[in-house]
Amino acid sequence: MPAEKANGRTKKRCPICGKPAVAASFPFCSERCRDVDLNRWLSGAYAIPASKTDAEDAE
Repeated sequence: MPAEKANGRTKKRCPICGKPAVAASFPFCSERCRDVDLNRWLSGAYAIPASKTDAEDAE
């Protein structure tokens, strides 16, 4: 998501919807987007794929 420049500073964008972030919910634009992100973390949507190591293969 591209960032906007205002007064020489880069404004951050909400990682969920792309709207400008607000200080009260930074780095999100609203409590709704903050809750959407939390739900994604808790449901495992942001899980990092891993491969088995040699030690796990031996077991």
